[in-house]
Amino acid sequence: MSSSMLVVTAHVGDFVWRCGGAMALHAQRGVPVHLICLSYGENGESNAAWQGAAPVERDAVKQLRRAEAEAAAEILGVASLDFYDLGDYPLPESPESVQRISQTMRATKPAVVLTHPEHDSSNLDHCRTYEMVLRARMHAMAPGHGADHVVPPQVLCFEPHQSELCGFKPNLLLEITAVWEQKWQAMQAMPTQRNLWAYYERVALQRGAQAGRRAKSAGTLYGEAYQSIFPAVVPAFVE
Repeated sequence: MSSSMLVVTAHVGDFVWRCGGAMALHAQRGVPVHLICLSYGENGESNAAWQGAAPVERDAVKQLRRAEAEAAAEILGVASLDFYDLGDYPLPESPESVQRISQTMRATKPAVVLTHPEHDSSNLDHCRTYEMVLRARMHAMAPGHGADHVVPPQVLCFEPHQSELCGFKPNLLLEITAVWEQKWQAMQAMPTQRNLWAYYERVALQRGAQAGRRAKSAGTLYGEAYQSIFPAVVPAFVE
């Protein structure tokens, strides 16, 4: 059974806010964490970079966001990072991009893929990413596309920015208290979106409180919420 993790996000900041804790936690345990950022988010996710009196070049914004993502990924212990530079707002979808994701799945053989949920009316880039991931998964698991086809990985959708608008119903709560400081440092490595720091700290505390209640744990906890797409297969309900 493969023990790697693949994260696929629409924009460079998404992995930090939504699943940075999961990435750090598994990297700390020796699980290779691979990351794909489909765009730099230069058009719609980099407002602070465009502010100021002096004109700003789009390539300069891209390089800034790339540097932030690389710094954050290093803090979280990412094993490999790939930038597709597809552009954003809107994010284009193509058979070539799907095949490229599929090739990464075949190379890394992940046990789990983390990505955006199916519905996000506020950001259609996220919806397109979800669909491309599922198409790539189908391509990667099909033996007719090559002998190196993969065991179908589970797909976990991380929490969107406004879950109440996306029909997001988490069925997994991950307690990330042990790696919260890493996630916080990774968040601070993205000053272009510093307006999200406090918001995602509140989200982590809220999900941590819910996780603590479920597990009957005391103290301040931090958490992340996920929704599994496929049923889990277990040998028994009670071991």
